[in-house]
Amino acid sequence: MSKKKINTGILSFGMSGTLFHAPFLNEHPGFQLTAVVERSKKIAAKTYPNIISYDSVDELIADENIELVVVNTPNYTHFEFAQKALRAKKHVLVEKPFCVGSAEAQELFAEAKRVDRRILPYQNRRYDSDFLAVKKVLESGKLGALVEVHMRYDRYRYHIGPKIAKETPVPGSGLMYDLAPHLLDATFALFGYPLQWGKYTGQFRPKTQVDDYVHLHLVYPKDVQVFLTMSMLVVQPQAAYILNGTKGTFVKQRTDIQEQQLLAGMSPGNPLFGIEDAHRNGVLTTISENGERHTEEIESEKSSYINLFEDVYRSIIEGVPYPITEKDILRQIEILEG
Repeated sequence: MSKKKINTGILSFGMSGTLFHAPFLNEHPGFQLTAVVERSKKIAAKTYPNIISYDSVDELIADENIELVVVNTPNYTHFEFAQKALRAKKHVLVEKPFCVGSAEAQELFAEAKRVDRRILPYQNRRYDSDFLAVKKVLESGKLGALVEVHMRYDRYRYHIGPKIAKETPVPGSGLMYDLAPHLLDATFALFGYPLQWGKYTGQFRPKTQVDDYVHLHLVYPKDVQVFLTMSMLVVQPQAAYILNGTKGTFVKQRTDIQEQQLLAGMSPGNPLFGIEDAHRNGVLTTISENGERHTEEIESEKSSYINLFEDVYRSIIEGVPYPITEKDILRQIEILEG
């Protein structure tokens, strides 16, 4: 029996729309990629011939056939556009950060309940192979009792980028709102919520107007220490994950294999999609009771953001609880804005 299709519109067709949304909405049998907003260049129809290209957000939201709206516009617009979509009785999928302030987030969740629609956070990094490898090692128990965790997002961009929404002091700009949502969501998914936390930011690029360095220190029960670091000035990227326990250490590099393959033009339906090269495997080093050291490679699982869209579909159509909860988002934004 064929699935009911959800008519879906995307509010922007830049990198986010072309790579992280449209290919998966097109591939998943439960969605119909119906419309997109393109203010200047009209390019979507070259790949999706039947798509409707609107000139404005308001036009797309006014389309009565659209059932789900993907809000992937600049951070400071998320609240306004998500609210408009909800008031038009649409379900909403919101890119990270969900919105800039926790009061706004609470208002959106309340509005969704009022109009009986789903508003869902798009936290795609829970569906990456590096995160899945870390989850697998933690669940194996091979690390023993956890002691400390380091997670990083490293980039090197010395010069100020052209995107006003990211590089000027508007609400939701800077590295805190750009990358911290990824690492905080991973932390909550793996360990739950911290007992306490500290936040440190820096500005190091010439003439930068926003933070380009962020460090978060989160403390968990049993004195487990979690350190999250993001920087725009790392020439040689460090490991994305380092986990130290009483019986072992796990080190995993970041690969972004799905992004790399999408940029190369690979379809999510390709059998090779989401499969990491073996040389990027994580390394687990454990020590036995008699002091012998053992090292093994942990093969990463095949990953695909199609699984995120499956979770979106099941939440909307079947009422299945969505993995990223309202509480996750409110706690995340509390730290971002705190």
